[in-house]
Amino acid sequence: MPSSTPLPIDSLIDQYLNYLLIEKGLSNTTLESYSRDILRYQNFLQQNKISRISESDTPYILRHLIALRNAGLGARSRARHLVSIRGFYRFMVQEKILKHDPARTVDLPKTSMKLPDVLSVHEVTQLLETPDTDKPRGMRDRAMLELLYAAGLRVSELVNLKLQDINLEAGFVRVLGKGSKERLVPIGTHARDKIDSYIEMARNSLLKNRASSYLFVARAAKPITRQGFWKLLRKYAALAQLHKKVTPHSLRHSFASHLLEGGADLRAVQVMLGHVDIATTQIYTHVARQQLKILHEKFHPRG
Repeated sequence: MPSSTPLPIDSLIDQYLNYLLIEKGLSNTTLESYSRDILRYQNFLQQNKISRISESDTPYILRHLIALRNAGLGARSRARHLVSIRGFYRFMVQEKILKHDPARTVDLPKTSMKLPDVLSVHEVTQLLETPDTDKPRGMRDRAMLELLYAAGLRVSELVNLKLQDINLEAGFVRVLGKGSKERLVPIGTHARDKIDSYIEMARNSLLKNRASSYLFVARAAKPITRQGFWKLLRKYAALAQLHKKVTPHSLRHSFASHLLEGGADLRAVQVMLGHVDIATTQIYTHVARQQLKILHEKFHPRG
């Protein structure tokens, strides 16, 4: 029978994180995010002399969200924290540890829809052409940037690609996305040519006679890290003199927006991005409409 008796939180958090890892198959990055949010909530409870959870925790959840707001967290960050906390309590009910979910009645903080930063086609071209392809590292970096834009990959997906995941002849890349879901994404001739050049002319030079199954390699045959790619991207964005904020997600956003601007089907873009819910993909239709509005205002005689 579910218990209404307060229960120690430490072991329950461990159970929940193991459930997310083993049964839900979440990536390490997503798991770390959930873990940080739950542990911050636990820390709040401990500061208030609470070491156990119960079905009457709703006031503490609300107070925690207020504390996060007072600490300067925006609505989107607070909403993410609440999603993590909701998942934790929902698991407690699912496992019959609690009978009622105290987080169920707590509303998500209202967030305004923030449109993603998107580069124009010209800006993407500027960025992609920045690496010095006379050098092995430059060839690798150009191939990474081309592939990121060609396939709309998440950076974590890009850096974890194995050599066997690329089929240049067929023009597809096999991607292991969130929740260990696999998808095949087509890649165009520009990206295929740059990847082929990198594999044939630069990869072995970077490996220095070491072996690696990863497609994109750094020192000592190790894969490029997300942090390492972020540093490279900042460097190339500065060299390209782009005056927009460029993040590792910028090329993914641009991939989706440019496809929709060109008339691509929303569901096809959803599949290529690996979105479970089409509502996540629909934000890019707002970007496309915004771009059309800008063009209209700029070029229409009565804009």
